This record gives sequence, structure tokens and C-alpha cells, in this order.
Amino acid sequence: MSDNEPARPAQADGDAELGASPSYIASPVLRLEAFKAMTWVAVVGLAALSVYISQALLVVFGGLVFAAMIDGGARLIGRVLPLPRTVRILLVVLLSIVFTVWLARFAGDQITQQAAELPAIVAGQAEQLSRWAQANGFAAETADLQSVLGQLMSGVGTVTRALSGVIGGLTSIILILILGVYVALEPRLYERGVEWFAPEPRRADLHETLAIMARTLRHLMAGRLAGMVLEGIFTYLLLTVVAEMIGIGSVPMATLLAILTGLLAFVPNVGAIISGLLMVTVGFSGGTDMGLYTLFVYLFVQNFDGYVVIPLIAKKTVDLAPALVLAAQLVMGLLFGILGLFLADPLLAMIKVALERRAERNTALQEASKAAKAPQASAQPAGSNGP
Repeated sequence: MSDNEPARPAQADGDAELGASPSYIASPVLRLEAFKAMTWVAVVGLAALSVYISQALLVVFGGLVFAAMIDGGARLIGRVLPLPRTVRILLVVLLSIVFTVWLARFAGDQITQQAAELPAIVAGQAEQLSRWAQANGFAAETADLQSVLGQLMSGVGTVTRALSGVIGGLTSIILILILGVYVALEPRLYERGVEWFAPEPRRADLHETLAIMARTLRHLMAGRLAGMVLEGIFTYLLLTVVAEMIGIGSVPMATLLAILTGLLAFVPNVGAIISGLLMVTVGFSGGTDMGLYTLFVYLFVQNFDGYVVIPLIAKKTVDLAPALVLAAQLVMGLLFGILGLFLADPLLAMIKVALERRAERNTALQEASKAAKAPQASAQPAGSNGP
């Protein structure tokens, strides 16, 4: 540097590497504050984005639940037939389509007719209940009872429309089915994609967590399907065959009530209450004896599910507290409607698995830290205060 050249202030190493830039903040304190602000903006933005696309995220999760059901069916077929995985998955999908077509073809007309008659029967029973309540000194208006039962009917409206051929939310259902088939065909491809977002040292642990989640979801869905089938079959047999044998006569709309009971068994707590109210309401339309019998059928089926099916499911899946499940169903149903109500239980199970895995990992880290400190403490001489 010549004597005539003015001296320039010394630059830090970082400044020398980055060079002059209008976007560069020279002050370390301002850089830290700007980083904090951008972090908060990113967190708030992600939260807002999650709320905005929550319905789409729920559809994606529904696809994962359906994939678990397909995968469970394929594994079950694999125990009997040594077929390639792709063939078994396609066989599960084909059997599901055949069953749906059979149900619509052979039972569709009867279900449609019964679904059309159900609101009239519910309204008639509301009027009779109102007259009985007023005769016994209760202030019960027919309009109020019909409003309550109307809310009940709207809760199963999507189910009855689906059974009668007018499927609500067709786009969401198709997307869930397509996503489920794609994920079931190549689950490892999507698992690797999720694991890629984690730091490399944590990927093995994430892989194990995802495997536990998948196994739990398969067992949970297998138990749900078993409960649905058993409740539907038992309800139909008790409302038709057994009712004829004991002289009460076949309960009206037995087919529709059996299918609704089976489908609503997918939703613990809430589904049982709705199906039971519908069953008893229809039963009392045929007389006191039939009404009491349908009440017995409801209690028998639900107790069988509660004391036989659910304990068998809980042995191989996470044991969820009933109050916690009910709270999750109420919140999810309020936010996302019937789709959220159906997916609340699987979502809660996945959250519990993730929390349990995190607790296990933290416990293992604490034990490893204690084990590492123990040799150091034993190597230090007694009474020594250190160097």
C-alpha cells in the first residue's frame, strides 16, 4: 500500500468471503435477530398452511389407512397362497370391488327403499315419544325431538346415501382409494422419501418408528374390519332369524340396520350410540315387545364387541383410553365432518406410537449418559476434589 492510498477498515473473515452485498447484515446482533424473525415467520406460515390444506392432509392420511387395510389383506392371503405381493394386492382390490358390486346389485334396491322409509319412522316415533312425555308431565315438544333425531339422521346421512348409490365426497373417496393402492404397491419407496427428511443419524430410528406405526395400523384396521363384519352379521341374524324363532317376527329394515351397525362399528363409541338409537327407534315402531327385543340385540352385540373383539384388538395394538378416543372423535368430527370422525381413532393411535417411541428414545439416551458418567466417577479417588 502506498503512502498516498487511504487506509481501509479491516474486514472480518466472513465479510471478506461474502463480499459487499445490499442484503448482507454486518452486525452479528442484527443477523441473529433477523434469523429469529424469519424462523418465527416460517413457523407461523407452516401452521397457516397446515390449516389451509388440512382437508387434503386428512385425505392423504385416509389413503395411508386404506393402504394398511390392503397390505393386511395381502399378508393374510400370503399365509394361504404363495403369490407375489403385487398379485396379492390386486386380488384384495378385486375382491373389494366384487363385494361392492354385489352389495349394490343384490341389496341395493332393498337398502334404498329402507333408507327412504327410515326418516318417516324416526319422525313418527318422535311424535309418539312426545305424546308419552307430555302425558307423564314432561315438557317435551314434538318439534324439539324431531330436531334432535334430525341431527341424528344427518349424522348417518352420508352412510345411507352411500348405501343407496349417491356417494357424498366422491372425489375424496376416489383419491383415498388411489393413494391407498399406490402406497400399498410400493410402501418402501414412500418410507424412504419420509426418512430422507430426517438427519442421517436419525434415519434408522425413524425407519423403526414407521415400521411400528405400519404394523399397529394394520392390526388396528384388521380388528376394526373383524368387528364390523361380526357386528353386522350378528345384528342381521338376531333381527331376522332369531326374532322369527322366538315369535316376535322379523324387525323392519333389518338389512339396513345390520349394514349401518357394521359400518358404524368402524367408529368406536359414537358409531355404537348412533346405530343403537336407530335400531331401538325402528324396533319400537313394531310394538313394545319388538322394541325391547331390539334393545336386547343392541346390548348383546355391543357387549360382545366390548368384551371379546376389542380386547383381542388391544392385545396387538395400542390400548387407547375410551374418553381420549371420544374426545378425539368429537374434535375431528367437528373440524372435518364424517371423514374426520372415521379417521380420528387411527390418527390418535399413530400419535400415541410416535410419543411412546420418543419417550423410549429419551429414556435410552438418559441411561446411556448415566452409564458414561459412572466409570468416570468410579475412577476418581475417594475424597479427591479433582485436579
